[in-house]
Amino acid sequence: MAGTPQQQDSGPALREVLLHKGYFGLLLLSGLVGIPVSLAAFGFLSLEHQLQHWVWESLPETAGYSSAPWWWALPALLLAGLLLAPIVIRLPGRGGHIPVQGLGGPPTPPIAVPGVVLAALACLPLGVTLGPEAPLMGLGGGLALLAVRAAKRAQHPQLVAVLGTAGAAAAICTIFGSPLVAAVMVIEAAGLGGPQLVALILPSLLASGIGALVFTGFGHWTGLAIGALSLPTVPKSTVPDPGDFLWGIPLAAAVALLLVTGQTIGRRVKGFMTVDTARRTAVRTVLCAVVVGGFITAYALLTGRSPEEAALSGQATLSTLAADPAAWSIGALLALVLCKALAWSVALGSLRGGPIFPAILLGAALGIACAPLPGFGTEPALAVGLAAAGAAVTRLPVTSAVLATVLLGIDSVDAMPLVIVAVVTAFITGEALRGRPKRGETPADRAAAGAGAG
Repeated sequence: MAGTPQQQDSGPALREVLLHKGYFGLLLLSGLVGIPVSLAAFGFLSLEHQLQHWVWESLPETAGYSSAPWWWALPALLLAGLLLAPIVIRLPGRGGHIPVQGLGGPPTPPIAVPGVVLAALACLPLGVTLGPEAPLMGLGGGLALLAVRAAKRAQHPQLVAVLGTAGAAAAICTIFGSPLVAAVMVIEAAGLGGPQLVALILPSLLASGIGALVFTGFGHWTGLAIGALSLPTVPKSTVPDPGDFLWGIPLAAAVALLLVTGQTIGRRVKGFMTVDTARRTAVRTVLCAVVVGGFITAYALLTGRSPEEAALSGQATLSTLAADPAAWSIGALLALVLCKALAWSVALGSLRGGPIFPAILLGAALGIACAPLPGFGTEPALAVGLAAAGAAVTRLPVTSAVLATVLLGIDSVDAMPLVIVAVVTAFITGEALRGRPKRGETPADRAAAGAGAG
């Protein structure tokens, strides 16, 4: 079969690499590093969650409100900008990379870790519409590199890359709901095969999805069994029907359009933030934070709902939305998509955090808003929204399919064909919308422009 490992003679054999004593040492070091990194990541997330609870629930109750009032985001985001500005200006690493650049790039040097942590704690609990995944990866990669002396890091850049990646994976292994998502993300984001690998993955992914649809569909429609590997006691959802694909494909394209447009705005905001004086950087950081707060406030005024739903990373809102979609009117969902997308776009180019979690909520909200379409439904619409958002914002199709599967839980078994078609549609749409590389644009610039994880 073409492309099998036996036909690839370049480079050392896998057995030689795995049995090399240096590789055993690297494995041992990576395993040991994973323990303190995981503990640090747990402590960071616990502190961030407690601060978030205090700002958005305890403090409003203390002030006499049953929930955060409509104006709550304005002072909260103003404070976030005021706290972030000196971190960006004065600390090594400038508080971490700008979110619109994605999750890629070299590992965070240990000296920059304090700035990354402080910037995340200044932004995320106060309502910045970004997620914790990028700070977690920076924290994990930077702490992992502390296991190696600076002189050795300078002499062995490959060791830095491997340890930094292992540390990042250890830090984010649970934030996505499964260590499998972190592992697949690391493998795919490495991009060892370049565009050729992606060109191979997409047809294979799509063909396997269609094949799964045919097998499960015909088995469901005819009642015939084929003896496939399965766990019969696991509850299964309804097999997608033609109507789900009829609406799911344009929905996936619409989600990609929404998120790529947001990333484009984020790149323009990043250009606005590129100034030659520290004072202007500080002023514009605060200004962008207030603008984010303004969009969150607009959502509360338009819907009469809590501004907390449009603020923060979106994890809590996603859980609420998936648990009780009927509690949201279509108007409220569309207002959430509009206001949070605008807030996310500005935050991408100016503040600190990760781009993925809010994008997942935007895809889910837009999907559920489209669920009443004839022949569609809440479950397939949610599956398409989750899968398409992941593919559009990360530019990692396999990771996006796995992430959507983990999020859907038991409902993912029969939804996989629809998830895969949504991933492929969103990925191709996103790449088409980003257009051709500009003259003189490097691959690194291209990756940053798409805010991909690779």
